[in-house]
Amino acid sequence: MTEQDSAPETSFYLGFDGGGTKTDCILMDADANVLARATAGPSNPLRAGYAKAWFTLSDAADVVLERHHLKASDIRGICAGIGGAGRESVAKRIATFLERAFPEAAVTVTTDLAITLNAAVGEGEGVILVVGTGSAAYGRDTHGHTARAGGRGPWFSDEGSAFDIGRRALAAVVRAEENRGPQTALCDKMLKWLGCNEWTRVLDWVVKNPDDVFPRIFPLVGELGDKGDAVACELLTTAAASLGDLAASVIEKLAMQDCEISIAKAGGTIGRSKFFDAAIDARLHDLAPHASVVALQMKSAEAAAKMAINLGKRKAHAG
Repeated sequence: MTEQDSAPETSFYLGFDGGGTKTDCILMDADANVLARATAGPSNPLRAGYAKAWFTLSDAADVVLERHHLKASDIRGICAGIGGAGRESVAKRIATFLERAFPEAAVTVTTDLAITLNAAVGEGEGVILVVGTGSAAYGRDTHGHTARAGGRGPWFSDEGSAFDIGRRALAAVVRAEENRGPQTALCDKMLKWLGCNEWTRVLDWVVKNPDDVFPRIFPLVGELGDKGDAVACELLTTAAASLGDLAASVIEKLAMQDCEISIAKAGGTIGRSKFFDAAIDARLHDLAPHASVVALQMKSAEAAAKMAINLGKRKAHAG
């Protein structure tokens, strides 16, 4: 490796954390200094489509590169943690796009779960519970074995996610208005929250793009749960129980029930509702009483950028 290759000022790296709602991008130098950050739209191709995912990744990268007057050829390593990349075909298509867009970079595409676990515990053992548009749990034991649960899409997975809570909240409103369920403050607030004046518009919106409707209802449910609305509290409690089941599945697969492990919560729903956060914590404590619920040590995109640095340096040494 030449002196020029090893110089921090000529080596730059990108980390992406891409999900069903938004994508974070981090630009780092070779010393792991964060130089720029950007946030763009969704980049999970299984939910947004490949064209949208590629556009989003390009858009986010362009923002951070422009801030430092860099070109695509200045990037030496990229790690993209993308929702849906657990499928090999998905990871390969995203990797091919990034390799063409950044010809000098060593590229790896992994799941958003993998980079979030690194953001929580580095290379060590632990479990993460990711609760955003979708939901999943992922863990690693001391031997490096991994396990996951959930995160397979809204139609038969993603229990306890923002999508799931929003869908069930809308159903609760319909039942209340038809006198088939308990009354709730959600009834008075739902239409205004969604910016609609009639239910037919909501239905049309759901049919056209459910990912754009259901997750945005979660903050309303969280707000009303914190205020004690019985239906909202029930929705959040049920979601917390489902999320606990995801974590329990991973912990059992890795035989970590009696271990003093760290469990980290991540995702766009975390920190939005005190009631929901407390319900999740209580469920996690019940299923793993020796575990510690911890915060992420860094943003997932930062962990991805650091993984990109290691990847790029390995490529440089190999070359």
